[in-house]
Amino acid sequence: MTSAVTRERTAELRGFREVQRLAYECAEAVAAQLGPGVTEREAARMQREWLRERGVRDWFHLPFAWFGDRTAFAGFRIPLQFFPTGRRLEAGMPFILDMAPVFKGFTADVGYSGCLGPHPLHDRLLADLRAHRELILREVRERRSLREIYEDVDRLMVRQGYANRHREYPFGVIAHKVDRVGERRWSPTLFGFGTQSLKGLASDALHGHRDGWSPLWSPYRFSDHPPRPGLWAVEPHLGFRGTGAKFEEILVVTDSKDPEQSAFWLDDDLPHVRRWAEEEAASARHRAGGEASRRDS
Repeated sequence: MTSAVTRERTAELRGFREVQRLAYECAEAVAAQLGPGVTEREAARMQREWLRERGVRDWFHLPFAWFGDRTAFAGFRIPLQFFPTGRRLEAGMPFILDMAPVFKGFTADVGYSGCLGPHPLHDRLLADLRAHRELILREVRERRSLREIYEDVDRLMVRQGYANRHREYPFGVIAHKVDRVGERRWSPTLFGFGTQSLKGLASDALHGHRDGWSPLWSPYRFSDHPPRPGLWAVEPHLGFRGTGAKFEEILVVTDSKDPEQSAFWLDDDLPHVRRWAEEEAASARHRAGGEASRRDS
């Protein structure tokens, strides 16, 4: 790879990382403002306004918010049920904020899970998502087919005692490709999705169909191919009865022969990754304290 190509690729990844961090910053800011009585529609509007104040004018999709059992897509039957409702947040209730802004031509799609107060089951779901992040990266580096990896994620969820909730998304996707989008002064949406992003996804689907790959990572035959180089917004979504949790972030896939460079998460400085690191550090301190107590006894 020439130095010019390397610089261009580094600059491009920096652009995607910037918008992904912006989206997660928005999620954390809005989550901090949520309180009893706030509706899903209000939470979605808070995300839109926060991002627009910082220069976002286009979207892969407009922000979503799901509260309570809607975090596990309880009773969802039609696509319209994904859109924000008048459901009000209550103490002890889980929530998910999901947004996909386009900023300076770069796209992100993130999912942030939180809870309004203590919720041990929700904490367990969030902790158990870590194994899915590790499994997905490992098997993408092994060049397993997308369909096989999807099935392995399913099996891991079953072993953990959870239900697969991303299967309820359109086409049952766990991920989709994201790309750059041309900047325009006016960027309309259609059914909550940016028209430019939809055109790009449709173009990928058309070219992929001819070449034997799909921009949608699903459990179906059209995803029965190795990971396609590019950027993928990945969102494993766990559910247990009326509680759901997920993360969503960008996975970079390349054609490098070096396993560590063949696939990697775009950014490890994200809320859920920091949470796992803090939990691991706390567990290590607890173990060290226990060992010290045993030595002193």
